[in-house]
Amino acid sequence: MKTILLSMAMIASFATCQAQKKLVLYFSETGSTKTVALELQKQLQADIECIEAVTPYSGNFQETMQRGQREMQSGEGPELKPLKVKLSDYDVIFLGYPIWFGTYATPIAALVKNNDFAGKTIVPFCTFGSGGLNTSTDALKKALPKANIKQGYGVRAARVAAAEKELDRFLKENGYKAGTIAPLPDYSPQQPVTDAEKAIFDAACSSYQFPLGTPSTVGKRTTPDGTDYQFTVKGRGPNGAEATSTIYVVVGNEPGAKPEFTQVVR
Repeated sequence: MKTILLSMAMIASFATCQAQKKLVLYFSETGSTKTVALELQKQLQADIECIEAVTPYSGNFQETMQRGQREMQSGEGPELKPLKVKLSDYDVIFLGYPIWFGTYATPIAALVKNNDFAGKTIVPFCTFGSGGLNTSTDALKKALPKANIKQGYGVRAARVAAAEKELDRFLKENGYKAGTIAPLPDYSPQQPVTDAEKAIFDAACSSYQFPLGTPSTVGKRTTPDGTDYQFTVKGRGPNGAEATSTIYVVVGNEPGAKPEFTQVVR
């Protein structure tokens, strides 16, 4: 009886979600976030709009970071072009952005400052070099206390090709898309890292442009696609102080699959 009631509740929740009008609203500077946004729009059959600055960003990494840093320090984001859509027409807004300096890009700061999101359900999605989904979600919760900020989706720009499959799971798990999907197992308890596991970590992370630290313990799980690793890592934070982070690594089932790190959670 309990199982039947749970199934009925899930069906009712999905039906409610399907009745809600959805918008994919995103800012993309290099095209990575746009790729994810288009895939989201395709899978949801939602409306979509790109956020644009009146003065476009150059596309040059160093120049963009310098401009973004100035905007962040001043507290004034860029002037944005008016949106073509009316936010008031939508119930659920999938809000996309690249991670700059550990949080959402400054055009998003300008957007949330100058628009009313009260009562809206906001689902963040982002692209990043190493991580930032958790920190940017927390920042959105502070910036939009009257909105309902939900669990979001993030992917490294280097792995954006994985977004199609990962979004299918994410959307089904959270009731935004029809279909069922088997839940992933929990990670095993953390255990000291073996030499073989250290080699997997190094293969996934050593080529990253910044040092990510040294793994001390690891938890694992086996999935239909391969093996996932959850490393606890000792290193240095942005201020140079000792810090602990969690780094996730995947190794696919296919022959010769190379380990990839999926995100850093600090």
